[in-house]
Amino acid sequence: MDINVIRVAVTVLGLVLFIALVVHTWSRSRKAEHDAAAMLPFAGEAGEAVAPARQGELK
Repeated sequence: MDINVIRVAVTVLGLVLFIALVVHTWSRSRKAEHDAAAMLPFAGEAGEAVAPARQGELK
């Protein structure tokens, strides 16, 4: 077996695994997890969600 065949196989395997990871990450079944992660910067100290303040609005 030639070294170039091994290199091609590893490259193709890496590409297939990358595409599988992207499809898994951006699947619709993970939307709730993405929405929860997007709200993390606005969580209070106890972890409860706090609505972000609007610009010019005082707390």
